[in-house]
Amino acid sequence: MKTLFLPVLAIGALAGAAQAAPPTRVAAKVTVEGAWCRAAPKGAPAGGCYLTLTAVSADQLVSVETPAARRAEIHTMSMDGGVMRMRKLSQGLPLPAGQAVALKPGAEHLMVIGPKIDLVAGASVPLTLRFKSAPPVTINVPVKAAGGK
Repeated sequence: MKTLFLPVLAIGALAGAAQAAPPTRVAAKVTVEGAWCRAAPKGAPAGGCYLTLTAVSADQLVSVETPAARRAEIHTMSMDGGVMRMRKLSQGLPLPAGQAVALKPGAEHLMVIGPKIDLVAGASVPLTLRFKSAPPVTINVPVKAAGGK
């Protein structure tokens, strides 16, 4: 009886230790939906891209990269006395947990500056979105004609 009791006791202790181990940390996730870039005239110095981001837990979009342009930035647009003002969001864009954040024309958006490709309908722009906590997300974004969604 004692010989059977010790192995059972050892198995129980190992099972308890395994349950007490801290959980493995899973990287927070951000989903991307409805991504598109607006077509621009040939030789345009920049173009706009739009999408909706939803973070599982609070996060922040901190940067965007693309091989299709000299650089890409996170921007906001506002009207000031009838004048459109665009500025770079140097600190990134907050993503509240579970809330969809739409980057759209006339508001927050992504700018591809110094495009290396023609931003014509049917083309696509590869973008890598970098977040404060979540792993990067790389997407191929279709270019659509101005006014088209």
